[in-house]
Amino acid sequence: MNYLKETPWDKRTFGIDTFELLEEEETALEQTTDQCGHFTLKTNPLSDKRPLIKHGFYYTDTLLQPVCDKHDLQESDLKGTFISKQGELETVLRIARESFVHGRFHKDINIPNKLADLRYVRWVEDLYEQNRIFFLYYQDETMGFIGCKDEQILLMGVDKKFRSKGLSRPVLIQVCKQLVEDGHDRLTTSISAVNLPSLNLFLSIGFKLRGVEEVYHKLNGSLTAVE
Repeated sequence: MNYLKETPWDKRTFGIDTFELLEEEETALEQTTDQCGHFTLKTNPLSDKRPLIKHGFYYTDTLLQPVCDKHDLQESDLKGTFISKQGELETVLRIARESFVHGRFHKDINIPNKLADLRYVRWVEDLYEQNRIFFLYYQDETMGFIGCKDEQILLMGVDKKFRSKGLSRPVLIQVCKQLVEDGHDRLTTSISAVNLPSLNLFLSIGFKLRGVEEVYHKLNGSLTAVE
């Protein structure tokens, strides 16, 4: 059985084959031994990590997994905010370049921050092309964006000048309500344990913690940046 799932969206930035490891059993770990590439493994925090370390994996992040049932979603005071699927791509890409310092690739000691930034910017580009970006507006000015896939809220970025003003909460609620209207009864997201502002934001609108996983990476070979 092949336990390696290719992730071409990462390969195009890092310039090396990239994979997600689907299991953490010994047979799966052995498939990373002679394969050149960058590997991601998401694990139960309580599992024995000694086999991972033996095979060259290293810890990068802890991801919290909040969920929200539609009846738990809080109401929004709009505060001059609204959301739309229409907006300028270049504006959200500028915001994306400064928004993802908590990403697991930024914590990976083998990946330069410049490439980690580029990886998230390209993810935003992909979501835009798939019509999965909500543009966030405050008084007709783009203040940020939220990327979604089905019931999943994948990423959120807010322009620096609009942070800490109480504006993120109403636009996030509006996006969640739109996802509910689209037929999703339970919404999910994933947040780095060190990103407390984001975690508190989601908890404030009705999300509750339902799971946690640890992320380990491994690099066989060298990155060849593709910019």
